[in-house]
Amino acid sequence: MNILQKSINTPIGEMVACATENGICLLEFSNRKSLPIENNQIEKNFNAKISIGENQHLTQLDNELKQYFAGELKDFKVALDPVGTDFQKLVWQELLKIPYGESWSYKKQSISMNRPKSMRAVANANGKNKISIVIPCHRVIGEDGTLHGYGGGVDRKKFLLDLEKAKYKIKH
Repeated sequence: MNILQKSINTPIGEMVACATENGICLLEFSNRKSLPIENNQIEKNFNAKISIGENQHLTQLDNELKQYFAGELKDFKVALDPVGTDFQKLVWQELLKIPYGESWSYKKQSISMNRPKSMRAVANANGKNKISIVIPCHRVIGEDGTLHGYGGGVDRKKFLLDLEKAKYKIKH
């Protein structure tokens, strides 16, 4: 199996994307401290090395991100090949149900998954999402409407929610 990687410039910074022949397995900000760990997890999961290159999924992702940031795309269509535990993948599937322009609390996400007592586990799985923006963990905010942690930084989370015109409060 080949894992190909390319850099993608966005209005909120350079991102690194990886894809297998099945779909995107990583979209992360290039300055994330966890990026080497995530790359390692991907290589281990697929028993393959990451190399610089491009395939149809990376080309499609690049085009869709340009449309997204231009305000012309609300739903990504690019195929995904996420790396994580079964529970993490279940949580990420739930993230894909959050409509563009909306934000959910961690509690709402947990209830939606029929796991109301698993809020911390759900929040932790959100934090392990390796496919930023496309799997929209940025749409999950505090129950009181405040912005909380985002792997790419709260400023980027605010930018994405403002782009989508989601409602939230800035924590002071």
